[in-house]
Amino acid sequence: MADKKGRINREYIRTAQDICTHLGDDYDRFFGAVVPPIFQNSLFVDYELSGEEQEGRYNYTRLSNPTIEIAEQKIAALEKGEAALCFSSGMAAISTAIFYWVSTGSHVIMVKNAYSPARNFIELLHDKFGVEFTLVSGEKLEEYERSIRPNTKLIYLETPSSLVFTLQDLESVAKLAKSYGIATIVDNSWATPIFQNPLEFGIDMVVHSASKYLAGHSDIIGGVIVSRKDIIHAIQYGERCLLGGIMDPHQAWLLIRGLRTLPVRMKQHQESALEIAQFLEQHPVVERVLYPGLKSHPQYELGKKQMKGYSGVLGFITKGNPDKVLEFVDSLQYFKKGPSWGGFESLIAPVGVGMDEETSKKTGIPIGTIRISVGLESVDTLIDCLDRGLVNLSKNG
Repeated sequence: MADKKGRINREYIRTAQDICTHLGDDYDRFFGAVVPPIFQNSLFVDYELSGEEQEGRYNYTRLSNPTIEIAEQKIAALEKGEAALCFSSGMAAISTAIFYWVSTGSHVIMVKNAYSPARNFIELLHDKFGVEFTLVSGEKLEEYERSIRPNTKLIYLETPSSLVFTLQDLESVAKLAKSYGIATIVDNSWATPIFQNPLEFGIDMVVHSASKYLAGHSDIIGGVIVSRKDIIHAIQYGERCLLGGIMDPHQAWLLIRGLRTLPVRMKQHQESALEIAQFLEQHPVVERVLYPGLKSHPQYELGKKQMKGYSGVLGFITKGNPDKVLEFVDSLQYFKKGPSWGGFESLIAPVGVGMDEETSKKTGIPIGTIRISVGLESVDTLIDCLDRGLVNLSKNG
């Protein structure tokens, strides 16, 4: 766990750093190269075309590739899972993961403030294939139990949510789901495997947008699924192979590069974000801060139970009319407006500014919410930037 300043114990990050630095980097296999090569080829010749690939042998990159496998080995170990698969985007991973568990007539329970394209995908399955779904806020176990039907096949979670920063009790939901024979998926992009390992709490499958913290440099699009070996094997030769959403070898090489620094980056993201969250919480122009690392967060104790730390994405709500708040957002020098997060750069998104009550109720996003992704710039620089903007907002709002 982190101390009051958000610093992670060195012993905790030791194993993760060793995984990111060396696991899968087979020096003997790759002629002593300290950085594994990119196998930027579509096929492998002199292979017996008699079914599935043999261990250590390759046929076609749509099935597997040595460079991609190195990234998969590292992420599986970080998540404390048996195996992983990399995909061409986070949504390729999410849609494939959902496809694996559901079929025509299935019912899905999903937290309503999960990543909106994931929710859109469930709506698409409903319209095209009759997959039913129920949206829940996800904060109370009773919501899930009331929503279970005879045809419920999947519960889809995202904890913490990257927009409203609420948590779901992983252990309790997993236990409930198993008692009914229901599968569980968790989007772990926000916390990363450095700060949370849902499989340890009984969750069946973890998905990531590798475009975010795992790669960390805002230069690739990618996704990951982590689960049991038998599930991963079935998806590798089933849904991923047939839908064609495998990650490109060069993207995998960039992901490996990003993973090298994941533990140290997450340590810095958390330290800076906690300091900024505490600054915002005390600022007279800020009405509310949404960050699980704050003791004021209503689920702080649950966070301590199932998380080892916190990332650099948080939300806050300012006082003032929406037009002036948008001017504040546009005025910031070091927080640029952008739809993503988890990179080296700081970003801001006024996701709830100007939102009406009906939309707020539907999405669960509080009116006026501003999301920021705290990058790797000096935390003093970022706080000064926010403070200047908030002071001007107080004068003009």
